[in-house]
Amino acid sequence: MIDRAIGQIAAQLNEYLRSLLNTSEDLVVVSNLLGPDGTPAPNVNNRIVLFLTSVERDAVARRAPETHAGGYAQSAPLFLNLYLMLAANFTGNNYPEALKFLSLAISHFHERPVIDRLNSPDLDARIEKLILDIENTSPQAMSNIWGVLGGRYLPSVLYRVRMVALAGDAVRARVPYVAEPQVATTPVPGGLP
Repeated sequence: MIDRAIGQIAAQLNEYLRSLLNTSEDLVVVSNLLGPDGTPAPNVNNRIVLFLTSVERDAVARRAPETHAGGYAQSAPLFLNLYLMLAANFTGNNYPEALKFLSLAISHFHERPVIDRLNSPDLDARIEKLILDIENTSPQAMSNIWGVLGGRYLPSVLYRVRMVALAGDAVRARVPYVAEPQVATTPVPGGLP
């Protein structure tokens, strides 16, 4: 599900950039910047690279109760925060292009911060919507992130993607049917008039 969410974000940004720049080339890739041996990953040069930096359960989101469909309890929706880095991997003389592409990406997600079935009919059926917010990151926190990633800073922005996943179809329990209590309609002796 996380892979489909990030893939949808990349596809939407690719579509926007291709139409804006009148090109058929994919300018956005979902990838690590470096391979396991520390060498640059293939196909990430002169691209916006999207990669996951962290996942957390969204503890603030309004929780829906479990649903009880047909006498069976189903799980409540899952709320996650994905921390997604958009890094402009343009080096050398292409550095101004890095700033341009990063600005275009920020502008796009500022104008369309929500991805749902209305604007993305091919959104994975398990995902209700994705909400993108720029995560304010201190220089120290950004330095720590890039240190973990190999130390080579690229023009980048960190987004918190709030993901609302639909409840699973798996049945968690059978809920016994309980009849509503009957209310007495006759006066009780010694009761109030």
